Amino acid sequence: MTTIVLAGGKSRRLGRDKALEIIGEQCLCQRVIKSLTLMDNDIIVVLSYQGQLNDEALEGVRTVYDSYPSSGALVGLYSGLRESKSPYNLVVGCDMPFLNPDLLRYLMSLSPGFDVVIPRLHDNLEPLHAVYSKECTPIIESRLNSGNMKISDFLDAVKVKYVGRDEIDRFDPEHLSFMNVNTETDLERARMLLEGEPHDKR
Repeated sequence: MTTIVLAGGKSRRLGRDKALEIIGEQCLCQRVIKSLTLMDNDIIVVLSYQGQLNDEALEGVRTVYDSYPSSGALVGLYSGLRESKSPYNLVVGCDMPFLNPDLLRYLMSLSPGFDVVIPRLHDNLEPLHAVYSKECTPIIESRLNSGNMKISDFLDAVKVKYVGRDEIDRFDPEHLSFMNVNTETDLERARMLLEGEPHDKR
């Protein structure tokens, strides 16, 4: 399985590239990549432009650039899937500082027989914390060609496994896995939470 990190977003609400924000002496994207190295997967980082992240942050990973820069998460997903050589791909955002490897492994374990494995909390889907099969690539391409940029809109064309709250709570009862950094308030909260982490998790 390959892990795809989407780092090409515009960060409109924060007003600057959130992938570069420093949390715990690392940029946010680097922290995400470090947590994913525990999965022992090939890692692809999807960027919007060359030089967006420095070589240190991208050490040991492959990079690919958005096929249609600044066009949304579905384009990043498509760009990563097209580059991947794996039948199944774990996809996360670059702004999720508290990923839970046990929960991610659980999602991965559910993937055989499905095109998408996606958490659902309170009827809200978590499309940037999900598993996608390589078979989704042509379906996503068709949606992009028609101008439909919403990730959730292609799910009706594939076989989906929804993972509910009861299953998620077994691994992450506080649901910190799904916290992402979109605003200054989110960034401040992430830094406060990080201060309470044991040193060996940093």
